[in-house]
Amino acid sequence: MVELSEIRKQILGILEKNSRIDLKELAVLLGTTEAEIANEVAEMEKENIISGYHTLINWENTSEEKVTAMIEVMVTPQRGVGFDRIAERIYNFSEVKAIYLMSGGYDFLIMLEEKTMRAVSQFVSEKLATLEEVRGTATHFVLKKYKDHGAVLKEEKQDERMLVTP
Repeated sequence: MVELSEIRKQILGILEKNSRIDLKELAVLLGTTEAEIANEVAEMEKENIISGYHTLINWENTSEEKVTAMIEVMVTPQRGVGFDRIAERIYNFSEVKAIYLMSGGYDFLIMLEEKTMRAVSQFVSEKLATLEEVRGTATHFVLKKYKDHGAVLKEEKQDERMLVTP
């Protein structure tokens, strides 16, 4: 584990909110040179501190249909490797967007984003539940997203006022 310098903490804090920020603008914000910022970012990418860059899309504002599901999974951990090998088997499924080891009543929380509820159902019944370590699942479907990755997702509002002309 790498101890973060103050400049790295600041860079990460800004990039976490806006990964598209220009390195020159980031340097100005932090009072340093663009070269220093570029070197720090490159080093953090190499050290896998920065693991990727993502775009948050509000699919509700498009004509695309997407279903987001959260699946609670109870498993039997394997001797000597605990949950890691099971997690690896699960995260290698292309459908899995995220997997977290959790405390509480279940072991993993898996997130999927698919076109239909049927696609989620098929994943759970044909791929996930058939793993011998899986003891049980509970699937929850997201009905509406209000905030995701720190960003408030607002729908475009139609002006419902009547047009009045003199």
